Amino acid sequence: MPIASSFSILRHCAPSLHHQHFLLRSFRRGNNLSIAAAKPQQQKPHNASRRPPPSKNLLRAREKLKEYSSLAPVLSLDEKPNLADSQAIGTVAAAQANFMRVVVQSESPPSSDGGGGTGVELLCVVRAVLKKIKRRVMVGDRVLIGSIDWVDRRGMIENVFRRSSEVLDPPVANVDHLLVLFSMEQPKPEPFSLTRFLVEAESTGIPLTLALNKTELVDSQAVDAWNSRLREWGYEPVFCSVGAKHGLDTLASILKDQTTVVVGPSGVGKSSLINVLRSNTHERVGEVSMRSGRGKHTTRHVSLLPLSGGGYLADTPGFNQPSLMKVTKQSLQQTFPERSNELEKCSFNDCLHLGEQGCIVTADWERYPFYLQLLDEVRIREEFQLRTFGTKKEGDVR
Repeated sequence: MPIASSFSILRHCAPSLHHQHFLLRSFRRGNNLSIAAAKPQQQKPHNASRRPPPSKNLLRAREKLKEYSSLAPVLSLDEKPNLADSQAIGTVAAAQANFMRVVVQSESPPSSDGGGGTGVELLCVVRAVLKKIKRRVMVGDRVLIGSIDWVDRRGMIENVFRRSSEVLDPPVANVDHLLVLFSMEQPKPEPFSLTRFLVEAESTGIPLTLALNKTELVDSQAVDAWNSRLREWGYEPVFCSVGAKHGLDTLASILKDQTTVVVGPSGVGKSSLINVLRSNTHERVGEVSMRSGRGKHTTRHVSLLPLSGGGYLADTPGFNQPSLMKVTKQSLQQTFPERSNELEKCSFNDCLHLGEQGCIVTADWERYPFYLQLLDEVRIREEFQLRTFGTKKEGDVR
């Protein structure tokens, strides 16, 4: 009786309903039921997840992050926290290593020794919980200072207010204006390098002013030629000379009551211009190498300096290659103001203006080869990022 013994084996194994159907289909086809019943398939529950459960260390880290974030909630721009005698609100003026110079903005109760009050400069460290939750403190940040020693002028940055704007290269927060500074000589302006700085500045969305220094080293024809050229690029340049004290009043009126970041290659006179605008001629002025015609990198750290007429200037280290990290293939076209009208009329939203059929953007403008060169650079960077990070699992990326 082979059939009866096979059904007895099925009854003792107690397979699932799905498995019973499988056995009946196999029986009809003439397969051996005893062999099929000896290896029952285990069915996964319907609510089982394919992804492995998170590790205990990951869950513990998430709980710690929530705990630390609750200890330092983000402060809004309009928020006015109640300050104790040992607390104040200030602006980060400079950062170096683990220490930051903070200028107190809000009135604070003076101590018995007469310390405290607006305008006091404190040497501060960052609270450990801000480092653990990766809340970066940058030059220009409005911060909440605690544990203040008004006598020794020391304190601790306890929290950071939200930023109205941010520049990553160089790192400065709450910027109102950008000053792109080049020079007419020592070093001479190089069109592609100038375009790179302008593209980086345009990508931030912050209003900018283009200025060219050292006009006393060239004749008027060179100035007129660059003036006409830059106007075709869509800019209204300001020509100035720190040595001849020319055009400085125009710059001072533009920079008044604003937080301005001065960017440009080394050696164009950023530190010299800042010293003159601050009427602080006793400070050391950066020199230019007579061999290379470039700067000697006299500015090594970002610092926020008050202007005599109101506002701040951020002196930044000179560098010759902006990173363009915020520029994408689609946003690059928006950083060339000389073709803004054609870009708005283009019928394709994702057009890269490489001669596609129907694109109205022509190649009859001077900086079109620069646009193509920068577009290739951005595309290579995006493809590299996609290969490096895009194929990894979400849990593998910090």
